[in-house]
Amino acid sequence: MTDSIVIRGAREHNLKNINLEIPRDRLVVLTGLSGSGKSSLAFDTIYAEGQRRYVESLSAYARQFLGQMDKPDVDVIEGLSPAISIDQKSASRNPRSTVGTITEVYDYLRLLYARVGIQHCVNDGARLAKQTPEQIVDQVLELKEGTRFQVLAPVVRGRKGEYDSLLADLLAQGFTRVRVDGTVTDIADHQK
Repeated sequence: MTDSIVIRGAREHNLKNINLEIPRDRLVVLTGLSGSGKSSLAFDTIYAEGQRRYVESLSAYARQFLGQMDKPDVDVIEGLSPAISIDQKSASRNPRSTVGTITEVYDYLRLLYARVGIQHCVNDGARLAKQTPEQIVDQVLELKEGTRFQVLAPVVRGRKGEYDSLLADLLAQGFTRVRVDGTVTDIADHQK
């Protein structure tokens, strides 16, 4: 892949047969007067061609659901990658929105990282590996006698609320501590 996006003969909307090179992997700002062609270059030329090429790379079956995309009025564009864009007028009013959530790519990235990512311990950076229940039991049995350790399992995830009855049930089952919002405390401290 080249280190720049090369555009030759761009004539989309009010672009006048422009030629330019845009560096890749850098923050690039397009500025100019209203009507000078910033959006025509960014959205209607670069983004449109990136999307068109991406759709063309899909199977014929997938393409039938997306429809035909017109090629922008440009002679040559080189160095393009698949592209996403955020329309200027579709900005979310939610202050917690990110590029990932607005473009709806966040969930796909989360799944991708979960599948192919390599997890590491937050304390010492050691690589973590998936273990079977049998491997976990073997590892616990190898600990020296008297070694203290915790076994944690999710009971409640992503729900706010009162959990007095749940905590009472856990205490009755013999559990003594819980981790709530990242802090380990005695269950008795949560009882009213």
